[in-house]
Amino acid sequence: MPPQRVFTLPRQQSLLLPAVINPFVQDTKLSKAAIIKCVLLGIFLVPIRAVLISLVLMVTWPVAVIITFNHPVKGAEPMTGWRRVMCRRVMAALGRTYYFCMGFRVVIKGRQVDSSEAPILAVAPHSTFFDGIVCIVAGLPSTVSRVENLATPIFGRFVRCLQPVLVSRKDPDSRKNTIQEIDSRAKSLGHWPQVLIFPEGTCTNRSCLITFKQGAFIPGVPVQPVVMRYPNQLDTVSWTWQGFSSRTLLLLTLSQLYTTVEIEFLPTHIPTEEEKKCPPLFASRVRDKMAQALGVPVTDHTYEDCRLMISAGELTLPMEAGLVEFTKISRKLNLKWDNVKKELEGFASMASSCKGGRININEFASFLKLPVSPALEELFTLFDRNGDGTIDFREYVIGVTILCRPANTEDVLHMAFKLFDTDEDEKITREEFTALLRSALGVSNINMAKLFKEIDADGSGFITFNEFQSFAMSHPEYAKLFTTYLELQRYQAIQEANPGDLELTGQISDKQEESVSDKKDD
Repeated sequence: MPPQRVFTLPRQQSLLLPAVINPFVQDTKLSKAAIIKCVLLGIFLVPIRAVLISLVLMVTWPVAVIITFNHPVKGAEPMTGWRRVMCRRVMAALGRTYYFCMGFRVVIKGRQVDSSEAPILAVAPHSTFFDGIVCIVAGLPSTVSRVENLATPIFGRFVRCLQPVLVSRKDPDSRKNTIQEIDSRAKSLGHWPQVLIFPEGTCTNRSCLITFKQGAFIPGVPVQPVVMRYPNQLDTVSWTWQGFSSRTLLLLTLSQLYTTVEIEFLPTHIPTEEEKKCPPLFASRVRDKMAQALGVPVTDHTYEDCRLMISAGELTLPMEAGLVEFTKISRKLNLKWDNVKKELEGFASMASSCKGGRININEFASFLKLPVSPALEELFTLFDRNGDGTIDFREYVIGVTILCRPANTEDVLHMAFKLFDTDEDEKITREEFTALLRSALGVSNINMAKLFKEIDADGSGFITFNEFQSFAMSHPEYAKLFTTYLELQRYQAIQEANPGDLELTGQISDKQEESVSDKKDD
């Protein structure tokens, strides 16, 4: 058996695994003692708090009706006069009472500036439906809300008091209109109340700060960062994509003696000229400042990762298999969400029967309908970025995009086709196909009938170049496998001619791989 090439594979630091693998899972474990405590306290606290909350809502709803009476839902002007006074004082006081009745103890740090100094409040991390308490503490600033929320019984009136920037899923121009409205209010020189935005756009478990959406930063005005903490022994508030339901969390929270929430207003971030021209940079620097105050890392996960998690679950994969840090992957590899979703479907066909949504080399070979060979082992090593002997979906997406698709050129396909087509009649017979693969893979007793049949789309008994090309485009792994085989052949030829060239060849291979990888670097 000829010796294998041995060299260190260059890896981009920016594509290594994030500090937090899954920020969308809530893994609170309830011990027997905690369950007993919740039940005993809940028997007394839940009914009392439910009655008190109902009484507060009975008072709050008519106040909200009075404030919003005869005031347009999509008003061109902000509330003024008695309406604004009632919002800032009466509604805010009732809101504090509401959360007090639920058992919340609020700790406020720092100082909130007014809208003339910072028109936008950026709040993170967003981890629960209880986060609405920050709106109460901040004096009922405007928020961004879906149009459908206005039709919610009782709470729809409360939302109207906030004069929200409305988002409609039915309007194709909704995103543009929302950004324009935020921009208009942010530049009103204090005419409108502050706009409060959760820039993460979805709930996490507070273990990190994920990618900030740009809406709060496009206007290029000063932003006051606001950080939230729930420093409780038992986490009963985190509402994520994997974990307790909203009803369970509500019952658990009402069953606690009290629930502490810390709200800290950080110093206002005034954007530089560079940040005004580049909203992603502005958002990133504000996020870094907030992460430093919280003492947590940042990752490039985003709401699109949540969509991929759902897709992974629908494909019978573990939900966390869909997490790829979409922001980073899409930017560095130039991939759209639909592209990544398509790759996920391809990966699912390999990994659906695997534990934990990870595939080993035998499953990789089985998917390619090939036996384990030196070329296949090297290809698998290129995919396996962390060297744990398995490939997860994130590694698969990076491998297919960086390694396989660049190798899938027309020149490579023509070269491969000619090697198969030994009699040069512009078609590959089953005998030609099987003979070369047996030789290339070093195995003499394999049956290539299934693979041949899959490539031979029209069932003619031979493969044309168009069929060969079509199959290669939809299965890019084979192109990289083929070029890897050719590299091994060249390596073995050089070694036989001059064994001293081994180290040099390994270095050349390093540089070749690094040159491919660097095309996608920052």
